[in-house]
Amino acid sequence: MSEPAADPASSALVLFSGGQDSTVCLGWALQRFSHVETVGFDYGQRHRVELECRRTIRAALAQPGTLGDGRDGRGALGPDHVLSLDALGLISETALTRETEIAMTEGGLPSTFVPGRNLIFLTFAAALAYRRGIRHVVLGVCETDYSGYPDCRDDTIKAMQVALNLGMETRIVLHTPLMWIDKAGTFALADTIGGQPFADLVIRESHSCYLGDRARLHPWGHGCGECPACRLRAEGFARYRSAIAKEVSP
Repeated sequence: MSEPAADPASSALVLFSGGQDSTVCLGWALQRFSHVETVGFDYGQRHRVELECRRTIRAALAQPGTLGDGRDGRGALGPDHVLSLDALGLISETALTRETEIAMTEGGLPSTFVPGRNLIFLTFAAALAYRRGIRHVVLGVCETDYSGYPDCRDDTIKAMQVALNLGMETRIVLHTPLMWIDKAGTFALADTIGGQPFADLVIRESHSCYLGDRARLHPWGHGCGECPACRLRAEGFARYRSAIAKEVSP
């Protein structure tokens, strides 16, 4: 493991899955912190192609003239960490960890809900941030336009921040830049962060489709077009484009 971050107050660790939301969060962090590291989790996810996308996105962002090159006040993209969480996949009978149908369950949650996933992710990320001397942790959860996952809610994240800081006697800050914006707002934020080049990177190189389908590239990104993740992004992109059209119309 490389040397810890030099300045905890200006360093961030981004939970970076390779999906659209976490890619936007990575760009957001590179605008605000001088040193940004990333962490991904391999838990046997059905759409593990997202882990392969991480490398492409990081390589693009590290190029000269991009968000992560450390120039012109931009943050420098630091080391990447990939943690194996096989146990989570083994105990999860969900549509994200098994070849089963994506549907609503009797409990009112989608079958893609992996119980405890974000809580476990945050615990490991916070432990890594503690070890790396990083104070800020960034994640792309949202309760404005989402699938109803309880571990994406603002109250959950705030409670986790309290528990993590008490349990580790530290002052880690959890940032959720997407919490109160919908998917249309997320596409708009990508454009605001890095213009068309970054927006194109988010659309073309990230992956959010639950079925892991990268054979089809839609205007809003790769995916099957039918799973909940694809539908959310397709609808959000349509609203985003509609808003732009209204702004430029005479």
